[in-house]
Amino acid sequence: MKTRFFDRLIAQGTLVVHFPDTNTRIIGQGPPTAHIHLRERKVLARLLSDPEMAFGEAYMDGDWWPGEGGLLAVFELYFTNADKFGSNPILDLARHALRGLREANSRLRSRRNVRHHYDIDHELFARFLDSEMHYSCAYFESPDMDLEAAQQAKCRHIARKLCLEPGDRVLDIGCGWGGLARYLARHYDVTVTGLTLSDDQYEYAQARAQHEGLADRLRFLKQDYREHQRQESDGYDAIVSVGMFEHVGRPQFQIFFDQLQRLLNPGGRSLIHTIGRNGPPIEDTHGWIERYIFPGGYVPSLSEVVPCIEKTGMSLADVEVWRLHYARTLDCWNQRFQQHREAFRDRLGERFCRMWEFYLLGCQAIFRWGELVVFHLQLAQRNDVVPVTRDYLYRARLEAPRRIQDTEFDRTG
Repeated sequence: MKTRFFDRLIAQGTLVVHFPDTNTRIIGQGPPTAHIHLRERKVLARLLSDPEMAFGEAYMDGDWWPGEGGLLAVFELYFTNADKFGSNPILDLARHALRGLREANSRLRSRRNVRHHYDIDHELFARFLDSEMHYSCAYFESPDMDLEAAQQAKCRHIARKLCLEPGDRVLDIGCGWGGLARYLARHYDVTVTGLTLSDDQYEYAQARAQHEGLADRLRFLKQDYREHQRQESDGYDAIVSVGMFEHVGRPQFQIFFDQLQRLLNPGGRSLIHTIGRNGPPIEDTHGWIERYIFPGGYVPSLSEVVPCIEKTGMSLADVEVWRLHYARTLDCWNQRFQQHREAFRDRLGERFCRMWEFYLLGCQAIFRWGELVVFHLQLAQRNDVVPVTRDYLYRARLEAPRRIQDTEFDRTG
């Protein structure tokens, strides 16, 4: 019987398989418990033939659906047994998330990859994101924060790490719909240039800057980061990139950081906010999320990134690891998505809705029980630019961080 395959995989917890003839098969014992309903018995053969890809595709097709506890319970059971699965998982979503064989992202391929995801449907993103349309991990400073407040807290935290001063020139690589750029322009009296490859993001960011009277401080370009040039002799005082580095691809890591170094002024600072892996690098494998959600992406381990920074000569001023913040962000997004699911089904179809919730809940599980986190990499052209303690990050909300003076730093010690 094909269900014996699951017997080898469920070392802890319980999987209840519901067949179309009302029979059930209980595999394992104890918590956590997950339920899977099969439309036909032959669905099992499909799932076992290519677990990595077929589990998500079969869910999209309606060939199986979760019972009590929903999709999240299925993912929790997987992660509870992930070590036992090895190279034959039911849902090898953690080991294959956001990575693929096609990491050599040319400029043309990068544009195509971006449009595959970010230009799907503006209304989709407008309904499940916050009012500023931040499509990246929020920062929950307190347990009672809602999504709107947590996204503003993320902007505030990043702004402090950039050590901004009035009049600074800022580059936002992968600016999305312009939420962070607007925040910096509103609160820090700086000018921001934002780069995106998405038609929808570019048009929205431009229109909102005009509407809010920020056009004199915000400039948005539909441009690849590799194409961007310094304006004459002027570079940038600060460069920020939020949720974009995981789309760069490993072959382009050194290109990315070399470009960062070229564009920064001698006293420049940078903050890279990226999904990261709390573990060693992984082998190339084409996975469900890479095919359906984020083509060309790769989530790096810290050991893959730091050598590239070292080669630029820039100083790695600070590294911060955000744990569980993205799991909560994804939970908020899924709740909002489910509130409008009927409208999305009418606009985009039931199969799309199944794909999207599999993506949101699967990624929530990865950040809750798997090995993915968010890295904050703070870089500087010199090591005397960023304050030597983190106290400046936790001052009053809009207090600009004070740069350290030469007298505060013992260059000989």
